[in-house]
Amino acid sequence: MIIRIPWRLQIVIAFLISTISGNPLFLQQSGRNIKPVIKWRPPMDTWNWTETPRNDEPFFKPSNFTHKLPPSANETELIAHMAALKRNYSRLLWDSDKSSNLPLFVDKALKLLNLKQVYYEVEHSVMSKVSCTACKAGAGLLQHYMRLGKSKEEINKMIYQFCVSLNIQSARVCEGITRLFGSEVVYVLKRITIGPDEICSFVIGDACGDVYNPYHEWEVAFPPVPKPAVRPLEAPIEKAPTFKVLQISDTHFDPYYAEGANAECNEPLCCRASSGPALTPGGGAGRWGDYRKCDTPKRTIDHMLKHIADTHTDIDYILWTGDLPPHDVWNQTKEENLKVLQETVAQMSDMFPGVPIFPALGNHESSPVNSFPPPYISSSESNIAWLYNELDAQWRRWLPAGVSHTVRRGAFYSVLVRPGFRIISLNMNYCNNKNWWLLLNSTDPATELQWFIYELQSAEFNGEKVHIIGHIPPGHSDCLKVWSRNYYAIINRYESTITAQFFGHTHFDEFEVFYDPNDLGRATSIAYVGPSVSPYYDLNLGYRIYYVDGDHDATTRLVVDHETWIMNLKEANLFGYPIWYKLYSTRSAYMMPSLRPQDWDKFIDDMTSKEDVFNLYHKHYWKNSPRRGTCDGECRKRLICDARSGRSHDRRALCGHIEARIDGAAPTPQTWRAWLYNGLSVS
Repeated sequence: MIIRIPWRLQIVIAFLISTISGNPLFLQQSGRNIKPVIKWRPPMDTWNWTETPRNDEPFFKPSNFTHKLPPSANETELIAHMAALKRNYSRLLWDSDKSSNLPLFVDKALKLLNLKQVYYEVEHSVMSKVSCTACKAGAGLLQHYMRLGKSKEEINKMIYQFCVSLNIQSARVCEGITRLFGSEVVYVLKRITIGPDEICSFVIGDACGDVYNPYHEWEVAFPPVPKPAVRPLEAPIEKAPTFKVLQISDTHFDPYYAEGANAECNEPLCCRASSGPALTPGGGAGRWGDYRKCDTPKRTIDHMLKHIADTHTDIDYILWTGDLPPHDVWNQTKEENLKVLQETVAQMSDMFPGVPIFPALGNHESSPVNSFPPPYISSSESNIAWLYNELDAQWRRWLPAGVSHTVRRGAFYSVLVRPGFRIISLNMNYCNNKNWWLLLNSTDPATELQWFIYELQSAEFNGEKVHIIGHIPPGHSDCLKVWSRNYYAIINRYESTITAQFFGHTHFDEFEVFYDPNDLGRATSIAYVGPSVSPYYDLNLGYRIYYVDGDHDATTRLVVDHETWIMNLKEANLFGYPIWYKLYSTRSAYMMPSLRPQDWDKFIDDMTSKEDVFNLYHKHYWKNSPRRGTCDGECRKRLICDARSGRSHDRRALCGHIEARIDGAAPTPQTWRAWLYNGLSVS
């Protein structure tokens, strides 16, 4: 059977193929003068991290609280009936509505490129060949117009027209996205010499092929100090003193949230007065938040912070891992984001007076979102000083004055919390593959990792243990492969010094295990990924409490246990009042003797072989949301692989045997619908 393709469609396909290949057909036929690509080299960065002052005075004095740890696995039976009561009560209130609330794409051209799937994948950071093809088409098209000598204004107009005509978003969202991102993207693409293959492999990762790119291959330098012999890691002593630590992440406070507003607006963020009135009986925004694409109202954040202050009166310090502004990424300004920063900092100070708070920078704090130019971008309209200087001013109420120089340079810092115990906060936006500035030069932006090595080597010399905090988890697909690979090597080198890592960003309740690169069966470190406060989207609201091995002669500074607390959003909106409760304690729920890296590795093994263990993890991963769906074999492989991936875009090496075990234990039958859909997608 011969399929005839309309001639107009043949031209579109030929044009896309030619731009993807970097050999535009129409460019060869044009008689116009073609402007050369700007030859640009980033200025030399002369910052010497070894000459900056280092914080060596203990900053935090514990409150000498006697913390009652969660019940151990042996005590679980004593409270099993309480958990059963909670389950039975909540089951009456849950529903099985799993609507995705994604925009409806109806244009035929959009169906051709399967942009609905692209939108979903970008939103969920789960990329495939479909997103890769769309990326190459877009990058090739932009570079083609630049070779034709189109002005920045003409290119921005073209981007807007494509966005509107393909019904990718509403006209106002398309206008805002073009206004905020267009100039930055054009600036960067004019100054790079790589083509669509390299660009999209860099941005999307292994779903777009492992394309060799000499401009983005680099390695950090380690000092000539041998790695100390690795000793067996002992579990913390039972009933020893502990620190009680609160982690709050991804609050995404929306100052324009409006109860009753349209929650089904088909834009990146709804539930605002600007979203319009609800169009269906159940389409209005809830009082305390909403499971659809809506962020956190002020009343809900106020209620949560008061609940924490009243319930956990013995918190020793707080980890605040970023993402303060809402998801209105098309409509943000620097002034609005700074206002959100100032208001939330003041709120945290008022609710937790005298409690040390250690913040980390999220990817939403900048405007536009994900835009974090390195220090060599010095022009007033493009540099990031407007944000970093304000971070320094706001964070100074909690941090020692000596860290100001690194906060202003790159929003990272190092603080000695107690004698022998240090916290290092990293700016993970320098690994963010949605940060277009890194296409210019991704080599250790702001010299952050080299400074990080210097801090860790000094800590090793001084016998200090270190906790790391940041926003984007280093194993997440949003983290650049080359940056993540270097970070992984650093964690391996200093595995005896680093005793825990804490991140956010994903909005889910999860973790990442790190392994020895030379022995992927030996776990070396653990990264805790805390849940979001924001329900965006389909999630309950949550926060974490950690119990950290405290001050005593045999302290390990490991996490002894941790709890996740949530608020059931459906119940809160139904009864008009939110109730926060402890969802689970880790050691009790997962029957773990301790929380060392090897214990988490054993838990991954249990999830792989025992479906009931995985199902419990899946429930906690979603913060017990009634909107969570079932998790099939592919979903299970992805979540378990995420837990095993402290290094991004390397699933083949880290997860191959896990996927084989799951496939071998319970092969998933493929329906004829799935077979047909997958075949068409590949085609």
